[in-house]
Amino acid sequence: MYENQKERTRTMERTIKIFDTTLRDGEQSPGCSMNLNEKIEVARELEALRVDIIEAGFAAASPGDAAAVAAIADIVHDSTICSLARCVEKDIDAAYNAIHHAKDARIHVFLATSPVHMEYKLKMTPDEVIASIAHNVAYAKKHCSNIEFSAEDACRSDLDFLCRAFEAAIKAGATTLNIPDTVGYMTPDEYAARIRYLREHTQGIENVVLSCHMHNDLGMAVANSLAGVQAGVDQIECTINGIGERAGNASLEECVMALDTRRDHYGVACNIETTQIYRASRMIQTITGVPVAPTKPIIGANAFAHEAGIHQHGVMANKETYEIMTPESVGIPKNAIVLGKHSGRHAFEDRLRELGYSLDQAKLDKVFAKFKVLADKKKVIKDRDLEALIGVVPVSGEERYTLDRFVINSGNSITATAVIRVKKGDETFERVAASDGPVNAAYRAINKIVDKDVVLEDYSLKSMTDGEDAQAEAIVKIVIDGGEMVTGRGVSTDVIEASIKAYINGINKYFID
Repeated sequence: MYENQKERTRTMERTIKIFDTTLRDGEQSPGCSMNLNEKIEVARELEALRVDIIEAGFAAASPGDAAAVAAIADIVHDSTICSLARCVEKDIDAAYNAIHHAKDARIHVFLATSPVHMEYKLKMTPDEVIASIAHNVAYAKKHCSNIEFSAEDACRSDLDFLCRAFEAAIKAGATTLNIPDTVGYMTPDEYAARIRYLREHTQGIENVVLSCHMHNDLGMAVANSLAGVQAGVDQIECTINGIGERAGNASLEECVMALDTRRDHYGVACNIETTQIYRASRMIQTITGVPVAPTKPIIGANAFAHEAGIHQHGVMANKETYEIMTPESVGIPKNAIVLGKHSGRHAFEDRLRELGYSLDQAKLDKVFAKFKVLADKKKVIKDRDLEALIGVVPVSGEERYTLDRFVINSGNSITATAVIRVKKGDETFERVAASDGPVNAAYRAINKIVDKDVVLEDYSLKSMTDGEDAQAEAIVKIVIDGGEMVTGRGVSTDVIEASIKAYINGINKYFID
């Protein structure tokens, strides 16, 4: 029947669902907010990654969140689209209204079950919590057949009470039960024991999918998720790069590659297209302006680097000496061709496809135009340069303001001055400002042009590649007129120009929002 034992094992494997909450829990991380166009781009990439469930947002949180969830529900067809909701009817209505056009929709309702949450946050008795779970899961079930219930702070909840809560949710129609470690308190052994107890003492639990949603406050989110899988969990909730509130969530790439690389140990599979992992990670870093550490597993800059001589010798002899997975398996491309000023459009488009990018014609034209400008400044265009160009091209629509030219006068014995000229449609505006540094002077001049109260909350500058002609990447986080924080990004071979472009990019995002 089976050609070999390996094929038989593969056929009998459980498939672990990957529930990605980058657009909901991940976006709640300070400085990680995204506008509508960025959320749509991320959702498309998550679909390419073959994520099973995309938690697109918390529709009741704001009209903007509801619009983003609805837009994603309209365009994504290969993943289930989910919206979070409290155990409140108006939240459930908002969730359903946002997702009801989705090809496959899910409502995710939650209510806290720990003593500290029930007493101090909910101000509800245990019996009132059970009644609310039963009522609101049943209410959600009237809207949608696919219902997930999360017991917030489940890992600090009394186990027998948690069984009662889950039984109420199952009877009311829940199809997935989430046992989250909301504050990142668990150890792997404790979490696995909790899952086993729930499976043995909760009536009807064999008929639903169990899920884990782990936070990383003690650095054990991935380990706890994997322990949950071994104890019977069939869904992992995670985020790209592990972004999320406080110390973040379980990292999708780490969970997935652990299951894939150690399939011999876990005996499970998942549907993720692992060759899209690197691109997804780079996209989140670009959009949020939050880089990952060089030593970040799977996608950090050093993840496949070998500096020690003994390691280098081993890898050259046989990669398996020090590499348990290949860079190509997670989508880190090989440098197959060199691009430069004489490279044509065909070679340019081929390299983008090899990097995993599929751009529409309008965006491809814009990126190619920027590529030709950059090629006049750099002899060799590297993959990171191409990724940088893609990251600064508007997702859709035209930029409100574009930099025309700038003149900076600066030194250690004079006051820095900046003359900035920008275009807004057919109009041109030019202003001058002085400050204690060239970047700040430039920003003050731009503030005069846009006539807004722009506060710079954070600024960073780094090299995208090596060499004296490397591109600089500037990231700014700004608040305009007391609104939400916006991330701006600029890239140039000139650090001042990159800084100015980042500031203007952030301002353009504010007006797009």
